[in-house]
Amino acid sequence: MSFRSETEESAVAFLNLSDILSSMPLREYHFYVYIMASRSHDLYVGFTNNIFRRVAEHRSAPPDTHTARYNINRLVYYEHFTYVLNAIAREKELKDWSREKKLALIEAANPTWQDLARDW
Repeated sequence: MSFRSETEESAVAFLNLSDILSSMPLREYHFYVYIMASRSHDLYVGFTNNIFRRVAEHRSAPPDTHTARYNINRLVYYEHFTYVLNAIAREKELKDWSREKKLALIEAANPTWQDLARDW
């Protein structure tokens, strides 16, 4: 039986959780929204938490995939996010954009359509 009020119990619980969280190492999260393209400018918009791995997966061209069918193997645009929900919302936003708007985004950031992962 506790002689603390409900407010005091909540404060104690909060302090204990706060102590636990403050002793935990901080983890930095990385999420990416990216656009891959073929030489003929066929596009693929995606989301990942490991852009190096994901580009390698696209380049391995698994059979019967969109990226293999259209030879989409060049990273032409990406954005970094710390919060997963922001990245998911941005991916959804880009996927809803017209092709022309996506092309304009890429050309503004990467006018020569260089493969940004060429040296990975």
